[in-house]
Amino acid sequence: MQNLTFDFLKVTEQAAIASYPWVGSGDKLKADGAATNAMRNTLNQIKFNGRIVIGEGELDDAPMLFIGEKVGTGLGTKVDIAVDPIEGTTSTVNGQDNAFTVIAAAPKGTLLHAPDMYMEKLVVGPKAKGEIDINVSLTENVHKVAKANGKNIKDVKVLIQKRERHNKGIEEIRNMGAKVHLFDEGDITYAIATCIEDQEIDLFYGIGGAPEGVVAAVAVKCLNGDMQARLLPQSRKEYDRCVEMGLDNPEIALRHSELIKSDKCIFTATGITENILLDGIKTDTESNYTTHSLILNGESKQLRYVKCKHPNPHVA
Repeated sequence: MQNLTFDFLKVTEQAAIASYPWVGSGDKLKADGAATNAMRNTLNQIKFNGRIVIGEGELDDAPMLFIGEKVGTGLGTKVDIAVDPIEGTTSTVNGQDNAFTVIAAAPKGTLLHAPDMYMEKLVVGPKAKGEIDINVSLTENVHKVAKANGKNIKDVKVLIQKRERHNKGIEEIRNMGAKVHLFDEGDITYAIATCIEDQEIDLFYGIGGAPEGVVAAVAVKCLNGDMQARLLPQSRKEYDRCVEMGLDNPEIALRHSELIKSDKCIFTATGITENILLDGIKTDTESNYTTHSLILNGESKQLRYVKCKHPNPHVA
């Protein structure tokens, strides 16, 4: 797996560069299409036997990388892939912060194989590893995390996406005296940030996309944090689709080891616009692109930043 790290870095770099011309354009379809096509084309040049196990599309949702799609040359290591060609498409096309491209990879059979649907997520950093339980209340979880992190409740910082579906949870946390910090886009970023001490985030909670949840689970594993999740089927069709994909009880709590079963995992992300972890793409007077990326390694538990200058792809 580790010999594929810089190949996957190239995948996110190329997807970010392809999407960059659409920053501020207002055209989500073209931005997504550009990133997806670049990601697919770059993946298919890599010598490995890959399969998309969770992503933002099914077979009839082209141009998205669809669940079950084979990627790579078909030769070499068998790898499960979780992708989000653009995390923060709305941010991208509105010219706002918190947009990046991301890929997570692990040996075949070790990533959760699930449809693109809603997922409830709870994430903490290394100090609170083993203390969270998605089956109990947010209040109980906040108390456990506060104790693990050596903090008073009033000093606990919880990150939640600003969505109406989270209003009850926000009220519960604030009523107990903890601090809620809201964000608009990019829940993968804030899930990862729980595991980076200088970000001072104690807990991430939210209901969002399952693909983002699995991608985040890989990053959190690489940083020795902890995560639990639960799929939330919104219809009988979604429930049955989970069962078809091997999830006999789709609404059961998923421990971190069920989201990602191996330490031999890789996570790479490249900024499109700026976020709390990554710089956005920069251009110079000759229109060359400079990308800023994050690489995480599950075996070494290393966090590595990579800055790379790319020749302007639009100049022959």
